[in-house]
Amino acid sequence: MKRALIAILLMAPALACAEKKPLPDAANYTVTVHVQSSHVIYTMGNLAQHLDVVIDGKNYELEVLPATQVLPAGDYKARISKDKISTTHEYSRVYEFLFADGTTRRYNVVGESE
Repeated sequence: MKRALIAILLMAPALACAEKKPLPDAANYTVTVHVQSSHVIYTMGNLAQHLDVVIDGKNYELEVLPATQVLPAGDYKARISKDKISTTHEYSRVYEFLFADGTTRRYNVVGESE
């Protein structure tokens, strides 16, 4: 009996740390990203997932490192997690996608076209 009680007491901190992280609030992901194509490319010594997407009628290229799988084409909900405009009018932007299982992934804008 004592051994069982000791085992439970020793496991309690581990169980407390195993709490699930709260899911992101889907209401914050208001940008619709249409993925037209997805492929894995070799860049800078790593494999990267490269997406051709349409956001608000504009064509973008997004990328995430490292990656070994492709994302199915279709619509995804996202939000801008970083948006920095320099004095030369160039910018860097990161879109955070929200997936159906509640996980997220950040994609860097690496190209833009009309």
